[in-house]
Amino acid sequence: MKQTNLFTKTRREAPKDEVAKNAQLLIRAGFIHKEMAGAYSFLPLGLRTLNKIVNIIREEMNSIGGQELHLTALQDKQKWEASDRWSDKVVDNWFKTTLKNGSEVGLGFTHEEPITSLMKDHIRSFRDLPVAAYQFQTKFRNEERAKSGILRGREFLMKDLYSFNLDEKAHQEFYEKAKQAYIRIFDRLGLGNDTYVTFAGGGSFSKYSHEFQTLSEAGEDTIYVHEGKRIAVNKEVFNDEVLADLGLSKSDMVEKKAIEVGNIFSLGTRFSDTLGLAYKDAEGKSNPVVMGSYGIGPSRLMGTIVERWSDEKGLIWPDSVSPFAVHLVALFDAAGIVKKAADELYIKLCSQKDANGRPIDVLYDDRDCGAGEKFSDSDLIGIPKRYVISAKTLADSSVEVKDRLTGKVEMMKI
Repeated sequence: MKQTNLFTKTRREAPKDEVAKNAQLLIRAGFIHKEMAGAYSFLPLGLRTLNKIVNIIREEMNSIGGQELHLTALQDKQKWEASDRWSDKVVDNWFKTTLKNGSEVGLGFTHEEPITSLMKDHIRSFRDLPVAAYQFQTKFRNEERAKSGILRGREFLMKDLYSFNLDEKAHQEFYEKAKQAYIRIFDRLGLGNDTYVTFAGGGSFSKYSHEFQTLSEAGEDTIYVHEGKRIAVNKEVFNDEVLADLGLSKSDMVEKKAIEVGNIFSLGTRFSDTLGLAYKDAEGKSNPVVMGSYGIGPSRLMGTIVERWSDEKGLIWPDSVSPFAVHLVALFDAAGIVKKAADELYIKLCSQKDANGRPIDVLYDDRDCGAGEKFSDSDLIGIPKRYVISAKTLADSSVEVKDRLTGKVEMMKI
Protein backbone atom coordinates (compact mmCIF):
# COMPACT_ATOMS: atom_id res chain seq x y z
CA MET A 1 0.00 0.00 0.00
CA LYS A 2 1.29 3.41 -0.98
CA GLN A 3 0.40 6.01 1.60
CA THR A 4 -0.71 8.44 -1.12
CA ASN A 5 -3.43 5.87 -1.97
CA LEU A 6 -4.52 5.42 1.64
CA PHE A 7 -7.58 7.65 2.08
CA THR A 8 -7.33 7.85 5.87
CA LYS A 9 -5.44 10.69 7.53
CA THR A 10 -3.73 10.94 10.90
CA ARG A 11 -4.78 13.50 13.49
CA ARG A 12 -2.55 15.48 15.81
CA GLU A 13 -5.17 15.79 18.56
CA ALA A 14 -7.47 13.22 20.11
CA PRO A 15 -11.23 13.84 19.67
CA LYS A 16 -12.63 15.82 22.59
CA ASP A 17 -15.53 13.42 23.16
CA GLU A 18 -13.26 10.35 23.56
CA VAL A 19 -11.79 9.55 26.97
CA ALA A 20 -10.38 6.03 26.40
CA LYS A 21 -6.71 5.87 25.42
CA ASN A 22 -7.24 2.95 23.05
CA ALA A 23 -9.87 4.80 21.03
CA GLN A 24 -7.98 8.11 21.14
CA LEU A 25 -4.88 6.57 19.58
CA LEU A 26 -6.75 4.40 17.09
CA ILE A 27 -8.78 7.38 15.88
CA ARG A 28 -5.71 9.62 15.66
CA ALA A 29 -3.82 6.96 13.68
CA GLY A 30 -6.73 6.42 11.28
CA PHE A 31 -7.59 2.88 12.36
CA ILE A 32 -11.18 3.44 13.51
CA HIS A 33 -13.96 6.02 13.25
CA LYS A 34 -16.37 6.76 16.07
CA GLU A 35 -19.95 6.65 14.84
CA MET A 36 -21.49 7.21 18.27
CA ALA A 37 -20.82 6.21 21.87
CA GLY A 38 -20.07 2.47 21.90
CA ALA A 39 -20.08 2.05 18.10
CA TYR A 40 -16.94 2.26 15.94
CA SER A 41 -16.24 1.65 12.25
CA PHE A 42 -12.98 -0.09 11.31
CA LEU A 43 -11.01 1.72 8.61
CA PRO A 44 -8.50 -0.01 6.27
CA LEU A 45 -5.57 -0.05 8.73
CA GLY A 46 -7.81 -1.08 11.62
CA LEU A 47 -9.53 -3.80 9.63
CA ARG A 48 -6.18 -5.28 8.59
CA THR A 49 -5.19 -5.56 12.25
CA LEU A 50 -8.61 -6.85 13.32
CA ASN A 51 -8.53 -9.51 10.60
CA LYS A 52 -5.09 -10.67 11.73
CA ILE A 53 -6.41 -11.07 15.29
CA VAL A 54 -9.40 -12.98 13.89
CA ASN A 55 -7.16 -15.29 11.87
CA ILE A 56 -5.03 -16.17 14.90
CA ILE A 57 -8.16 -17.05 16.85
CA ARG A 58 -9.55 -19.00 13.88
CA GLU A 59 -6.36 -21.06 13.56
CA GLU A 60 -6.45 -22.00 17.23
CA MET A 61 -10.17 -22.86 17.19
CA ASN A 62 -9.63 -25.05 14.12
CA SER A 63 -6.71 -26.76 15.88
CA ILE A 64 -9.06 -28.14 18.56
CA GLY A 65 -11.68 -29.32 16.08
CA GLY A 66 -13.83 -26.20 15.82
CA GLN A 67 -16.06 -25.82 12.76
CA GLU A 68 -16.85 -22.27 11.68
CA LEU A 69 -20.37 -21.12 10.90
CA HIS A 70 -22.26 -17.82 10.93
CA LEU A 71 -25.53 -17.39 12.79
CA THR A 72 -28.05 -14.60 12.34
CA ALA A 73 -27.91 -11.46 14.46
CA LEU A 74 -31.73 -11.29 14.54
CA GLN A 75 -33.09 -13.40 17.38
CA ASP A 76 -36.32 -15.41 17.59
CA LYS A 77 -38.30 -14.33 20.66
CA GLN A 78 -39.76 -17.82 21.21
CA LYS A 79 -36.40 -19.52 21.67
CA TRP A 80 -35.36 -16.98 24.29
CA GLU A 81 -38.69 -17.19 26.07
CA ALA A 82 -38.16 -20.95 26.33
CA SER A 83 -34.87 -20.37 28.19
CA ASP A 84 -36.38 -17.53 30.27
CA ARG A 85 -33.85 -15.02 28.94
CA TRP A 86 -36.14 -12.81 26.83
CA SER A 87 -37.44 -10.69 29.70
CA ASP A 88 -35.65 -7.37 30.28
CA LYS A 89 -35.86 -8.17 34.00
CA VAL A 90 -33.61 -11.20 33.43
CA VAL A 91 -31.34 -9.74 30.72
CA ASP A 92 -31.08 -5.97 31.00
CA ASN A 93 -28.99 -5.19 27.91
CA TRP A 94 -31.21 -6.37 25.06
CA PHE A 95 -31.62 -4.39 21.87
CA LYS A 96 -35.13 -5.23 20.63
CA THR A 97 -37.21 -4.04 17.71
CA THR A 98 -40.61 -4.71 16.14
CA LEU A 99 -40.99 -5.94 12.55
CA LYS A 100 -43.58 -4.46 10.20
CA ASN A 101 -45.79 -7.51 10.78
CA GLY A 102 -45.85 -6.76 14.50
CA SER A 103 -43.44 -9.52 15.55
CA GLU A 104 -40.80 -8.65 18.13
CA VAL A 105 -37.17 -9.65 17.55
CA GLY A 106 -33.89 -9.06 19.34
CA LEU A 107 -30.32 -8.39 18.27
CA GLY A 108 -28.08 -11.16 19.58
CA PHE A 109 -25.84 -10.49 22.56
CA THR A 110 -24.86 -14.18 22.72
CA HIS A 111 -26.01 -17.30 20.82
CA GLU A 112 -26.60 -20.25 23.16
CA GLU A 113 -30.31 -20.47 22.34
CA PRO A 114 -30.14 -20.35 18.53
CA ILE A 115 -27.21 -22.75 18.21
CA THR A 116 -28.78 -25.25 20.62
CA SER A 117 -31.98 -25.13 18.59
CA LEU A 118 -30.02 -25.48 15.33
CA MET A 119 -28.17 -28.57 16.60
CA LYS A 120 -31.48 -30.41 17.09
CA ASP A 121 -31.44 -30.91 13.30
CA HIS A 122 -27.96 -32.45 13.37
CA ILE A 123 -27.42 -34.25 16.70
CA ARG A 124 -29.60 -37.30 17.25
CA SER A 125 -27.23 -40.17 18.06
CA PHE A 126 -24.11 -40.65 20.17
CA ARG A 127 -22.37 -41.09 16.81
CA ASP A 128 -23.04 -37.41 16.05
CA LEU A 129 -20.97 -36.23 19.00
CA PRO A 130 -18.74 -34.44 19.84
CA VAL A 131 -19.36 -31.16 18.00
CA ALA A 132 -17.57 -27.84 18.45
CA ALA A 133 -18.99 -24.96 16.39
CA TYR A 134 -17.88 -21.34 16.43
CA GLN A 135 -18.48 -18.04 14.71
CA PHE A 136 -17.25 -14.47 14.43
CA GLN A 137 -20.40 -12.44 14.89
CA THR A 138 -21.35 -8.85 15.57
CA LYS A 139 -22.98 -8.68 19.00
CA PHE A 140 -25.24 -5.99 20.38
CA ARG A 141 -25.44 -5.08 24.07
CA ASN A 142 -27.42 -2.10 25.32
CA GLU A 143 -24.78 -1.01 27.79
CA GLU A 144 -25.75 1.78 30.17
CA ARG A 145 -22.38 3.41 29.66
CA ALA A 146 -19.88 3.09 26.84
CA LYS A 147 -16.78 5.08 27.64
CA SER A 148 -13.99 2.53 27.34
CA GLY A 149 -13.47 2.82 23.59
CA ILE A 150 -13.44 -0.55 21.83
CA LEU A 151 -12.96 -2.34 25.15
CA ARG A 152 -16.69 -2.12 25.85
CA GLY A 153 -19.03 -1.35 22.98
CA ARG A 154 -22.72 -1.49 22.28
CA GLU A 155 -21.82 -3.13 18.97
CA PHE A 156 -18.71 -5.30 18.81
CA LEU A 157 -17.15 -8.39 17.25
CA MET A 158 -17.18 -11.63 19.25
CA LYS A 159 -15.87 -15.12 18.63
CA ASP A 160 -18.17 -17.54 20.40
CA LEU A 161 -17.62 -21.29 20.31
CA TYR A 162 -20.09 -23.85 21.67
CA SER A 163 -19.19 -27.43 22.50
CA PHE A 164 -21.56 -30.39 22.52
CA ASN A 165 -20.48 -33.61 24.26
CA LEU A 166 -21.82 -36.96 25.39
CA ASP A 167 -21.13 -36.50 29.07
CA GLU A 168 -19.33 -34.41 31.67
CA LYS A 169 -16.04 -36.31 31.28
CA ALA A 170 -15.89 -35.65 27.53
CA HIS A 171 -16.89 -32.04 28.14
CA GLN A 172 -14.08 -31.48 30.64
CA GLU A 173 -11.53 -32.93 28.22
CA PHE A 174 -12.61 -30.46 25.53
CA TYR A 175 -12.84 -27.62 28.06
CA GLU A 176 -9.16 -28.09 28.91
CA LYS A 177 -8.22 -28.11 25.21
CA ALA A 178 -10.08 -24.83 24.77
CA LYS A 179 -8.31 -23.32 27.77
CA GLN A 180 -4.91 -24.20 26.32
CA ALA A 181 -5.95 -22.82 22.91
CA TYR A 182 -6.84 -19.51 24.57
CA ILE A 183 -3.45 -19.38 26.27
CA ARG A 184 -1.80 -19.88 22.87
CA ILE A 185 -3.90 -17.09 21.37
CA PHE A 186 -2.77 -14.56 23.97
CA ASP A 187 0.85 -15.66 23.56
CA ARG A 188 0.61 -15.09 19.80
CA LEU A 189 -0.95 -11.66 20.32
CA GLY A 190 1.88 -10.47 22.55
CA LEU A 191 -0.29 -10.50 25.67
CA GLY A 192 0.80 -13.82 27.18
CA ASN A 193 3.04 -12.42 29.92
CA ASP A 194 0.30 -10.11 31.19
CA THR A 195 -2.70 -12.45 30.86
CA TYR A 196 -3.78 -14.73 33.70
CA VAL A 197 -6.17 -17.66 33.81
CA THR A 198 -8.60 -16.30 36.39
CA PHE A 199 -11.06 -18.26 38.50
CA ALA A 200 -14.54 -16.75 38.48
CA GLY A 201 -18.04 -17.79 39.49
CA GLY A 202 -19.58 -20.64 37.53
CA GLY A 203 -23.18 -19.59 38.12
CA SER A 204 -25.66 -22.44 38.23
CA PHE A 205 -23.66 -24.55 35.75
CA SER A 206 -20.46 -25.34 37.65
CA LYS A 207 -18.47 -24.23 40.67
CA TYR A 208 -16.05 -22.16 38.60
CA SER A 209 -15.70 -20.63 35.18
CA HIS A 210 -12.44 -19.29 33.83
CA GLU A 211 -11.75 -15.78 32.66
CA PHE A 212 -8.62 -14.59 30.89
CA GLN A 213 -7.60 -11.26 32.39
CA THR A 214 -4.89 -8.98 31.00
CA LEU A 215 -3.29 -6.63 33.51
CA SER A 216 -4.04 -3.00 32.70
CA GLU A 217 -4.94 0.16 34.56
CA ALA A 218 -7.65 0.62 31.94
CA GLY A 219 -9.36 -2.55 33.14
CA GLU A 220 -12.76 -2.57 34.82
CA ASP A 221 -12.10 -5.75 36.81
CA THR A 222 -10.14 -6.31 40.00
CA ILE A 223 -8.29 -9.61 40.28
CA TYR A 224 -5.88 -11.14 42.78
CA VAL A 225 -2.81 -12.63 41.15
CA HIS A 226 -0.44 -15.38 42.25
CA GLU A 227 2.53 -14.45 40.10
CA GLY A 228 4.44 -17.67 40.75
CA LYS A 229 1.61 -20.02 39.75
CA ARG A 230 0.39 -17.74 36.93
CA ILE A 231 -3.24 -17.90 38.12
CA ALA A 232 -5.63 -15.33 39.52
CA VAL A 233 -8.97 -15.06 41.30
CA ASN A 234 -11.66 -12.55 40.40
CA LYS A 235 -12.61 -10.19 43.23
CA GLU A 236 -16.20 -11.45 43.04
CA VAL A 237 -15.16 -14.90 44.32
CA PHE A 238 -12.07 -13.97 46.31
CA ASN A 239 -12.72 -15.66 49.65
CA ASP A 240 -11.20 -18.24 51.99
CA GLU A 241 -13.19 -21.14 50.55
CA VAL A 242 -12.02 -20.48 47.00
CA LEU A 243 -8.42 -19.96 48.07
CA ALA A 244 -8.53 -23.25 49.98
CA ASP A 245 -9.92 -25.04 46.90
CA LEU A 246 -7.05 -23.70 44.80
CA GLY A 247 -4.34 -24.24 47.41
CA LEU A 248 -3.57 -20.52 47.57
CA SER A 249 -2.69 -18.26 50.47
CA LYS A 250 -4.19 -14.79 50.69
CA SER A 251 -0.77 -13.37 51.64
CA ASP A 252 0.64 -14.51 48.26
CA MET A 253 -2.03 -12.75 46.23
CA VAL A 254 -1.51 -9.30 44.72
CA GLU A 255 -4.41 -7.02 43.78
CA LYS A 256 -4.38 -5.83 40.15
CA LYS A 257 -6.63 -4.05 37.66
CA ALA A 258 -7.32 -6.08 34.54
CA ILE A 259 -9.26 -6.30 31.27
CA GLU A 260 -11.30 -9.46 30.72
CA VAL A 261 -10.25 -10.59 27.24
CA GLY A 262 -11.89 -14.02 27.18
CA ASN A 263 -13.99 -16.46 29.17
CA ILE A 264 -15.01 -20.10 29.09
CA PHE A 265 -18.06 -21.63 30.79
CA SER A 266 -19.43 -25.07 31.47
CA LEU A 267 -23.14 -24.95 30.61
CA GLY A 268 -24.05 -28.49 31.62
CA THR A 269 -27.49 -29.40 30.25
CA ARG A 270 -29.10 -26.01 31.00
CA PHE A 271 -29.90 -25.21 27.35
CA SER A 272 -30.18 -28.75 26.00
CA ASP A 273 -32.83 -29.54 28.66
CA THR A 274 -34.71 -26.31 27.98
CA LEU A 275 -34.69 -26.55 24.18
CA GLY A 276 -34.83 -30.33 23.84
CA LEU A 277 -31.38 -31.16 22.48
CA ALA A 278 -30.78 -34.86 23.19
CA TYR A 279 -29.07 -37.90 21.69
CA LYS A 280 -29.75 -41.64 21.76
CA ASP A 281 -26.98 -43.76 23.29
CA ALA A 282 -25.96 -47.26 22.14
CA GLU A 283 -28.86 -48.77 24.11
CA GLY A 284 -31.36 -46.37 22.58
CA LYS A 285 -31.80 -44.29 25.73
CA SER A 286 -32.26 -40.53 25.34
CA ASN A 287 -29.70 -38.27 27.06
CA PRO A 288 -29.31 -34.48 27.16
CA VAL A 289 -26.23 -33.09 25.44
CA VAL A 290 -23.58 -31.53 27.74
CA MET A 291 -22.56 -28.08 26.54
CA GLY A 292 -19.89 -25.42 27.01
CA SER A 293 -19.49 -21.81 25.87
CA TYR A 294 -16.20 -20.10 24.97
CA GLY A 295 -16.05 -16.37 24.21
CA ILE A 296 -13.31 -14.03 23.11
CA GLY A 297 -13.64 -10.51 21.65
CA PRO A 298 -11.31 -9.68 18.72
CA SER A 299 -12.17 -5.97 18.83
CA ARG A 300 -11.68 -5.87 22.61
CA LEU A 301 -8.34 -7.64 22.13
CA MET A 302 -7.31 -4.95 19.66
CA GLY A 303 -8.08 -2.29 22.26
CA THR A 304 -6.23 -4.26 24.94
CA ILE A 305 -3.10 -4.49 22.77
CA VAL A 306 -3.22 -0.70 22.37
CA GLU A 307 -3.58 -0.17 26.12
CA ARG A 308 -0.69 -2.56 26.77
CA TRP A 309 1.81 -1.61 24.08
CA SER A 310 1.31 2.06 23.17
CA ASP A 311 3.60 4.87 24.31
CA GLU A 312 3.58 8.68 24.29
CA LYS A 313 4.29 8.68 20.52
CA GLY A 314 1.50 6.34 19.49
CA LEU A 315 0.71 2.71 18.76
CA ILE A 316 3.16 -0.21 18.95
CA TRP A 317 1.87 -3.34 17.21
CA PRO A 318 3.27 -6.83 17.81
CA ASP A 319 4.51 -8.39 14.57
CA SER A 320 1.64 -10.88 14.52
CA VAL A 321 -1.14 -8.30 14.19
CA SER A 322 0.48 -5.18 12.73
CA PRO A 323 -1.41 -3.92 9.66
CA PHE A 324 1.90 -4.02 7.79
CA ALA A 325 5.23 -5.65 8.60
CA VAL A 326 7.34 -2.78 7.29
CA HIS A 327 6.84 0.98 7.04
CA LEU A 328 9.05 2.20 4.21
CA VAL A 329 9.64 5.94 4.66
CA ALA A 330 11.25 7.84 1.81
CA LEU A 331 12.86 11.25 2.37
CA PHE A 332 12.86 12.64 -1.15
CA ASP A 333 15.54 14.84 -2.70
CA ALA A 334 15.09 17.49 -5.38
CA ALA A 335 16.85 15.41 -8.01
CA GLY A 336 14.41 12.49 -7.69
CA ILE A 337 17.17 9.96 -6.97
CA VAL A 338 15.63 8.84 -3.66
CA LYS A 339 12.17 8.42 -5.18
CA LYS A 340 13.50 6.16 -7.94
CA ALA A 341 15.43 4.03 -5.43
CA ALA A 342 12.48 3.93 -2.99
CA ASP A 343 10.04 2.86 -5.71
CA GLU A 344 12.37 0.04 -6.72
CA LEU A 345 12.89 -1.03 -3.11
CA TYR A 346 9.13 -1.03 -2.50
CA ILE A 347 8.56 -3.38 -5.43
CA LYS A 348 11.38 -5.68 -4.27
CA LEU A 349 10.11 -5.77 -0.68
CA CYS A 350 6.58 -6.61 -1.79
CA SER A 351 7.90 -9.56 -3.79
CA GLN A 352 9.67 -11.07 -0.77
CA LYS A 353 8.21 -13.65 1.61
CA ASP A 354 8.51 -13.89 5.38
CA ALA A 355 9.67 -16.91 7.41
CA ASN A 356 6.18 -18.46 7.05
CA GLY A 357 6.18 -18.12 3.28
CA ARG A 358 3.70 -15.23 3.24
CA PRO A 359 4.26 -12.02 1.22
CA ILE A 360 5.75 -9.18 3.24
CA ASP A 361 3.19 -6.41 3.79
CA VAL A 362 4.68 -2.96 3.16
CA LEU A 363 3.23 0.49 3.77
CA TYR A 364 5.22 2.93 1.60
CA ASP A 365 5.19 6.57 2.70
CA ASP A 366 5.56 8.17 -0.71
CA ARG A 367 3.92 11.45 0.32
CA ASP A 368 5.50 14.77 -0.59
CA CYS A 369 5.97 16.10 2.95
CA GLY A 370 8.73 16.69 5.47
CA ALA A 371 10.74 14.17 7.48
CA GLY A 372 9.25 15.34 10.79
CA GLU A 373 5.68 14.70 9.65
CA LYS A 374 6.60 11.32 8.20
CA PHE A 375 8.41 10.15 11.33
CA SER A 376 5.63 11.42 13.60
CA ASP A 377 2.99 9.59 11.59
CA SER A 378 5.11 6.45 11.48
CA ASP A 379 5.43 6.44 15.27
CA LEU A 380 1.69 7.04 15.64
CA ILE A 381 0.70 4.22 13.26
CA GLY A 382 3.05 1.86 15.10
CA ILE A 383 4.30 -0.60 12.47
CA PRO A 384 7.09 -2.69 14.10
CA LYS A 385 9.86 -1.99 11.56
CA ARG A 386 10.59 1.34 9.87
CA TYR A 387 12.91 1.44 6.86
CA VAL A 388 14.13 4.98 6.07
CA ILE A 389 15.65 5.62 2.67
CA SER A 390 17.22 8.98 1.96
CA ALA A 391 20.10 10.61 0.10
CA LYS A 392 22.23 9.98 3.17
CA THR A 393 21.47 6.25 3.38
CA LEU A 394 21.81 5.80 -0.39
CA ALA A 395 25.36 7.15 -0.19
CA ASP A 396 26.12 3.91 1.66
CA SER A 397 23.70 1.77 -0.42
CA SER A 398 21.72 1.24 2.77
CA VAL A 399 18.48 1.93 4.58
CA GLU A 400 18.08 2.92 8.23
CA VAL A 401 16.08 0.32 10.14
CA LYS A 402 14.33 1.34 13.36
CA ASP A 403 12.53 -1.01 15.74
CA ARG A 404 9.34 0.69 16.95
CA LEU A 405 9.28 -1.15 20.30
CA THR A 406 12.91 -0.88 21.39
CA GLY A 407 13.92 2.25 19.45
CA LYS A 408 17.03 0.43 18.24
CA VAL A 409 18.44 1.83 14.98
CA GLU A 410 20.83 0.06 12.60
CA MET A 411 21.92 0.36 9.00
CA MET A 412 21.10 -2.40 6.52
CA LYS A 413 22.47 -2.81 3.03
CA ILE A 414 19.77 -2.58 0.38
